[in-house]
Amino acid sequence: MGKVVLVTGVARQLGGRFVRRVQREPDVDRVIGVDAVPPAHHLGGADFVRADIRHPRIARVLAEHAVDTVVHMDVNGTPLGKRGSRASVKETNVIGTMQLLGACQKTPSVKRLVVKSSTNVYGSAPRDPAIFTETTPPKSLPSGGFAKDVVEVEGYVRGFARRRPDVAVCVLRFANILGPCADSPLAEYFALPVLPTVLGFDPRLQFAHEDDVIEVLRIASGEPRRGTLNSGTFNVAGDGVLLLSQAARRLGRPTLPFFLPTVTWVGSALRSVGVTDFSPEQIRLLTHGRVVRTTQMREVLGFDPRYTTAGAFEDYARSRGPGLLPPETLARTVDRIAAALPAGRGQK
Repeated sequence: MGKVVLVTGVARQLGGRFVRRVQREPDVDRVIGVDAVPPAHHLGGADFVRADIRHPRIARVLAEHAVDTVVHMDVNGTPLGKRGSRASVKETNVIGTMQLLGACQKTPSVKRLVVKSSTNVYGSAPRDPAIFTETTPPKSLPSGGFAKDVVEVEGYVRGFARRRPDVAVCVLRFANILGPCADSPLAEYFALPVLPTVLGFDPRLQFAHEDDVIEVLRIASGEPRRGTLNSGTFNVAGDGVLLLSQAARRLGRPTLPFFLPTVTWVGSALRSVGVTDFSPEQIRLLTHGRVVRTTQMREVLGFDPRYTTAGAFEDYARSRGPGLLPPETLARTVDRIAAALPAGRGQK
């Protein structure tokens, strides 16, 4: 008998893609996709079970199918569909994870757990280190939004790992995920026709491409290859960084700088038009940025991303179509303005 893999969050495009990919693994006998709503996309030969991970029924699903590998992808910053809300997302992220881990703890057949987390756990603060490693504590814990969710999720995962030391646990902290089908909070932000920014700040950002996300989840959910270890916590991001100003220019999106005290009002306005996670933590990211080191991902997990940060953003930008301004024209205009300023002006 091969492995029985259960994947949560399969109604989202990313979850569906992973389900279709993991079925092709030679040691996988069966894949079970779980979500509270049926997916609009096909899941290949996987079995779909309609179940809400916030409810105890998920324990029966694990036991009935003798699941040995759980890939928890239902940790997200945006709701599924237009009818969702920030409150329902938080419940699924936090309460759903707690229920799922409780079910895993009671199921003896579970031997491997992979959790999709985020570099949001590090927060964003003015005195942050230039680069975060997996062991760097945040200067200040996130106070709300998706960032706070993933802090709580990882806390529950650590507790589970202590109670079930026989289970191999892998936590993947993804940088902001981008690609043609991305539904992350930052993808929503970059889709705006005009990008609100914080006056005087030009944060450094990192991205992970959807294709790389699928591949690293595949590696984490299987047996470790020789010379690698796929248990532990790993930062996952493409090489390099992009400044927010560079991202806006490549999109052809004009920016609208606001003084920092007024940005909270801007966030409220954006939430009213459907940008669901423009929380104070998201504002801090767009103020101070965040960069993580990925040495462990390469040397221990044995994963080398195909896409750099710039490459992931370029693929996302192509899928969104041209912005209000042609990128080449916008870049030339910005360069001319910068050249006309006295030396030292316009730099942060």
